[in-house]
Amino acid sequence: MTTRREQTSGESRDLILAAAAELFASKGYRPTTFADVAERSGISRGSIPWHFGSKEGLLLAVLERSVQQLIVDLGPEPFPDAATELERMARGLEALFSRPNARLFVTLLVEAMEPDSPIHDRYAAMHETLRANGRRALENLLPSYGPRLDALTAALVGAAIGIHQQWLINPTQVDLAQSLDALRDMVLATVRAAGQQ
Repeated sequence: MTTRREQTSGESRDLILAAAAELFASKGYRPTTFADVAERSGISRGSIPWHFGSKEGLLLAVLERSVQQLIVDLGPEPFPDAATELERMARGLEALFSRPNARLFVTLLVEAMEPDSPIHDRYAAMHETLRANGRRALENLLPSYGPRLDALTAALVGAAIGIHQQWLINPTQVDLAQSLDALRDMVLATVRAAGQQ
């Protein structure tokens, strides 16, 4: 049974993680301080290193939580027919990208590209999760694609991430839903063409 102290500690940890995710997404990782996180979360500054050890530990915990949420958001097993499955994927990506903390992934991208970055491996794992889920959805729809399915999945994930970045930078010029629908239609055309071969 969970004690009141453990429950309070868990609640404090959740508040710190939520505040840090918002700040890392809006300000970036490097400019965000423990004082910023403490002010946003309402938790004392000294509690942050107690929970996470360091700023890097906090960043890793934020990303781990975000990746776990990503897995949940990607939803259930794929549908057997292409149109329904691709529509589910487009709506799932739209919901995922519209979450306030989704911009965190874009904000930290440059940091993650450095090979010695503490988040490099987390980003690689996140992209692998996206590709694995995409492949799982597409392998039933494109059984004849074989090894080329990995390349198609990588292209699909790259296009979706690119749409998300463009939308965040210029939402008045890039319609998220319509852009994801166009991506869905492109994949659906590929599925239909493969079925004719």
